[in-house]
Amino acid sequence: MHFDQYQTLQFDRLGKVLQVTLNRPDKLNAVDEEMHGELACVFSDVANDPDSDVIVLTGAGRAFSAGGDIDWMQKMIDIPHSFEKTAREGRRIIHSLLDCQKPIIAKVNGHATGLGATMALFCDVIFASESAKIGDPHVSVGLVAGDGGAVIWPQLIGYARAKEYLLTGDLMSATEAARIGLINHAVAASELDIKVEEFAKRLAAGAGKSIRWTKASVNMGLKQMVQTVLETSLAYEEMSSKTADHQEAVNAFREKRTPQFQGR
Repeated sequence: MHFDQYQTLQFDRLGKVLQVTLNRPDKLNAVDEEMHGELACVFSDVANDPDSDVIVLTGAGRAFSAGGDIDWMQKMIDIPHSFEKTAREGRRIIHSLLDCQKPIIAKVNGHATGLGATMALFCDVIFASESAKIGDPHVSVGLVAGDGGAVIWPQLIGYARAKEYLLTGDLMSATEAARIGLINHAVAASELDIKVEEFAKRLAAGAGKSIRWTKASVNMGLKQMVQTVLETSLAYEEMSSKTADHQEAVNAFREKRTPQFQGR
């Protein structure tokens, strides 16, 4: 596979384990237009990689991913119909994550918010540093949680808890996330690499076809849920991207102040 063509993602191999690293550490791995396009391709590419059996997804530096890049948000406001491309890529990100039969382990080394949280939660097994926080603050920037959060959160922690976090945008600690079943494991930051490596090696040493086909079987129900919910939530997100409240949130972020929402 020609992984050297990627600009915002880094690839490292340890035997049959392939680590994919979100690599914009100076921006806390916030997803910009270029990274979003690459994320729409990468899970299909790793699925077809003949030299790996297990995938690890992580972030460079001190964050897993801070969600969407604020400058890209402004660009989507300014350029008519630009969200249509974003929505197409968003569908590909989620569908390709689920279609990849290789087990994907999320190594959440730091905060995972918005799309960052969505990608982590759609992975098969999630390890996080105890210092990390996880949340989907789309509403905090005047957007609908359209990129998959409305699908995966209720499946992991139930509708009541999911709606509390999705409607407020509150973040939770990795320890709390593990306690309520949003993620699998919260471990000390100093132990994260070794715990993930041990688990990845265990899967890589297992019966590969049975592991892949078990994942495919489990994901069938989730894929049906994605087909039902994702189209609606993406359409609502596109509508919300055109609201005055979203522009106010972007302005407030740049001006380092609290947004004043008007419900418009």
